[in-house]
Amino acid sequence: MPSTNFVILTIFLCGFVTWCSRVLPFAVLKKVNLPDKAIEFLNFVPIVIMSALWFENLFIQRLGQLPELNIPNLLASIPTLLAAIFSKSLLITVVVGIISLGLIQLI
Repeated sequence: MPSTNFVILTIFLCGFVTWCSRVLPFAVLKKVNLPDKAIEFLNFVPIVIMSALWFENLFIQRLGQLPELNIPNLLASIPTLLAAIFSKSLLITVVVGIISLGLIQLI
């Protein structure tokens, strides 16, 4: 059984590596001027990430069967998409999505 010190050190090192992988790209890109095409391409990254997360949770996968729609997530997606379109704010979109899914789970 590993010692407590080893476990604590592992947790801190994993946290440090995770933090570095999220902060270093911003630090490097702050010093470098990217071409306009690269900046235009990078503007689509948040949209693609949110779309991938949305599609992943929109279907229920069972081995040997076709995927089924996750009805609660689909219903919560409607006000969330409307909030995203009208507000164009990621924070508002996430809050509306969480509240929508919470209300649907409550019902």
